[in-house]
Amino acid sequence: MSRSRAPLYLGLAAAGGVGYYLYTSGGKPKVAEKQFESDVHRAAAKAKDVFPHRTTDAEKEGTKIGREAGAKLDNAVNAASKEYSKAKSEAEAYAKSTKAEALKKIDEFDHKVEEGASKAKGGLSSWFGGK
Repeated sequence: MSRSRAPLYLGLAAAGGVGYYLYTSGGKPKVAEKQFESDVHRAAAKAKDVFPHRTTDAEKEGTKIGREAGAKLDNAVNAASKEYSKAKSEAEAYAKSTKAEALKKIDEFDHKVEEGASKAKGGLSSWFGGK
């Protein structure tokens, strides 16, 4: 029953960040949003100054990882699609055979009912002088 507490901590950090920006803007959401955007742009610019060559390497690595993940996802989708069509065809075949069996049982029942009705009709006719 050990659950990760990361979502709790991330939620608390996000709530704290929202509270900080709202407090510093005097409770005005538009001003808080502008301050947040300004801080993000400033941090991004500083990160580019500190790590000038790493951003392109990181972009290349991210693109490579994205392509690999996309290929894996495509393979999984294709495999699931094949399994789905196989299961669908098996289900259709089973439904067809079940329908055929049900119709056969219904025909047998009808035959028995007709046979019983003809016997009963013959029995009643003999009571009243018929053949």
